[in-house]
Amino acid sequence: MTLISSAAHDRPPVPGDHHPERVHLAGRTSEEAMTTNALPPVVDADTWQRQLDALRAREKAGTRELDAIAAQRRRLPMVEMPGYTLEGEEGPVRLADIFGGRSQLIVYNHMWFPEEQWQCPGCTGFTSQFTRLEFLDSYDARFVIVTQGPIDEALAYKRRVGNRMTWYSTANSPFGTDVGAPLGGGFAVNVFLRDGDIVYRTWHTNGRGTEQLSHSFALIDLLPYGRQEEWQVSPEGWPRSPTYSRWASSQDVAALYGLDA
Repeated sequence: MTLISSAAHDRPPVPGDHHPERVHLAGRTSEEAMTTNALPPVVDADTWQRQLDALRAREKAGTRELDAIAAQRRRLPMVEMPGYTLEGEEGPVRLADIFGGRSQLIVYNHMWFPEEQWQCPGCTGFTSQFTRLEFLDSYDARFVIVTQGPIDEALAYKRRVGNRMTWYSTANSPFGTDVGAPLGGGFAVNVFLRDGDIVYRTWHTNGRGTEQLSHSFALIDLLPYGRQEEWQVSPEGWPRSPTYSRWASSQDVAALYGLDA
């Protein structure tokens, strides 16, 4: 099993980090989790509005930059993929058929560690968010999980943690390794475009690049105290916890959504 070194805690965490050694605070009450009485300064309404307006200018600039990045992404070239065969719930399936008749496919490459009962908590928690993906139908797209775990083990884990996505296995295919997610290695997000039976790879990311797929970080970053992790730049006295300590464990996810929930 790969452990995250102490140096990893000096930078922002990412959804697929495997961190079995973390100090776990998730599930505590707000009184137990909060360790500070620090508060933002209190000002009059006009001062507050001026500072909000200044921040809003940066937020709008950030939105325009994200629009420009998305425009550049749409102009990327693509790479033709071999005719991979993966395994699904009903048996072998061609990569082209994983699209389910759609032309666009997003794949989350879920980390997998052989002989582990509980897989990566980052991947487990991250993918537990996606329970209603039908909206992608209107965009001729689908979002699925592909993992290096054998299909029977992968489906059993899916049920154990209550995951709602469709899972496929690349255990007997070089697909996962070829798209940056080898056995025992990291996680990734890959996007593909299908033209008939020919599949092209159009985009890839890993690390914090996956945050843009999540609503959880976006919500937490709106809070005055933010993510409350050691790496985050915050005012003096703001609550700080060991990196990952507020993330749900795989067992937490199973308790909330799994078969025995």
